[in-house]
Amino acid sequence: MAAYNSQEINNQIPKSETKPLNVVYIMADDHAYQAISAYGSEISKLAPTPNIDRIAEGGAIMNSVFCTNSICGPSRASILTGNLSHVNGFYKNVNGGDFDGDQQTFPKIFQENGYQTAVIGKWHLGTTPTGFDYSKVLTNWGGQGTYFHPQFSINGKQTVREKHRHSTKVIEDDCIDWLSNRDTTKPFMLMYQFKAPHRDWRPDSIYHDLFSDFDFPEPSTFNDKYEGRIAASENMMEIENHLNRRDLKLIAPSGMSRRDSMRWLSYGDNGQFWTPNDTLQGVELKKWKYQKYIKDYLRCIAGVDRAVGRLLDYLDSNGLTENTVVVYTSDQGFYLGEHGWFDKRWMYEESFKMPFLVKNPRLIKPGTKSNELIMNIDFGATLLDFAGIEVPKNIQGKSFKPVFEDDNYIGRDAVYYHYYEFPKWHKVQPHYGVRTSRYKLIHFYYSMDNWELYDLENDPNEMNNIYSNASKDLIDSLKLRLSALKKEYKDDFSIKEMKVMTDTVIQRVYNEPNKLKTKHL
Repeated sequence: MAAYNSQEINNQIPKSETKPLNVVYIMADDHAYQAISAYGSEISKLAPTPNIDRIAEGGAIMNSVFCTNSICGPSRASILTGNLSHVNGFYKNVNGGDFDGDQQTFPKIFQENGYQTAVIGKWHLGTTPTGFDYSKVLTNWGGQGTYFHPQFSINGKQTVREKHRHSTKVIEDDCIDWLSNRDTTKPFMLMYQFKAPHRDWRPDSIYHDLFSDFDFPEPSTFNDKYEGRIAASENMMEIENHLNRRDLKLIAPSGMSRRDSMRWLSYGDNGQFWTPNDTLQGVELKKWKYQKYIKDYLRCIAGVDRAVGRLLDYLDSNGLTENTVVVYTSDQGFYLGEHGWFDKRWMYEESFKMPFLVKNPRLIKPGTKSNELIMNIDFGATLLDFAGIEVPKNIQGKSFKPVFEDDNYIGRDAVYYHYYEFPKWHKVQPHYGVRTSRYKLIHFYYSMDNWELYDLENDPNEMNNIYSNASKDLIDSLKLRLSALKKEYKDDFSIKEMKVMTDTVIQRVYNEPNKLKTKHL
């Protein structure tokens, strides 16, 4: 057999195969997998996401990706560090302090390996982003940002406020501008992160009439009564009882002070009864609230889908598609009326499960579908592995690249979850748990001691807590697996210690950079 030298081998490899892979990591906020049409839900058939679906069509749709702590800041911290909340230190949004930007993150590793890095859009971690050559992140409304007149901090030094464009459009334009003006001698890693569709769901005006000619069907669990689920019954996130006037776009009476106007608009947060008119009551009021909520939520997603399409078109027209990994995900799942809820936090499927679509033309066959159990701490490791960069040994996440290389690959048999924040917001009991491919075991521990067990094969909507009548062998095996995971992830604290974590108040050091020079766009 004739021998080939390395130069001859390289000459036979397509040029796109020899270049470092670029990475575009796209993340929305609170985008439920049910609201992505690639996942095939009934609601998404009426509100399709054709551009986001392009990523799945050209790559893979992951059906079993899970958040380790379903709340915005903590999820983002775990994604960045590859470590669970108790390890990276950012485990609560409320009274949880700020993210420690000195610790290792996957963007820093890309940067150290010659990548030009950027983050544009929502950050929500307090401290100025580190590991990025360029950052432009939302800072107003406690770092949450606003849909209109959003304020951004550029590289932690300059503050700008947008006067005209919707936040989704600003972020979209800024990402295209950054890509167009980047250093083309370097590969790039871009984090493209939207505020939408986070509460209070204010779409761009061009979408105000979208879905106005029909109503969306209510989920089958819309009128859940929470039998056998004590923690769920104490929630404060019901569409019927906890959406406020601001959420549903009422306008405060004229003549009020700003303080009184804010109070008027937030009325309903704590379960106060209100109706837009005296004739709308009972079941019809609940239905009206749902339609107002779900339509604005999906209108916000329409804007995100447009922005994703523009990014994909940019990659196509600039010869970057075959050399760029594209991910679309959300910081956690969300309730679109399931169990009568909005918001997230619970270990129940709709908020626990994250959408994750990924396209890597060098590795992933178009139309791939995977049911591998993945956690959000795995994202950074996988992106580094895709790029051929060594994955640090000191992180808890692991690459799931082998899923696409080896049909016989055996990954995780279970995933782990731990939520800490209480009582704000929404009075969700702190809990931890384990999920296998079939079963889910949850322990609610703060002001109660309750276990819940679900057979996801026979009860995918998690309506029937079978803990009290399941076999001892099943419960023992799941508790044993849970105990092993707690030990593996160094989360085997006592209940008393975990309660202290919930009760601990860590004041935020970070302040919105109002003192910095501000200009209007």
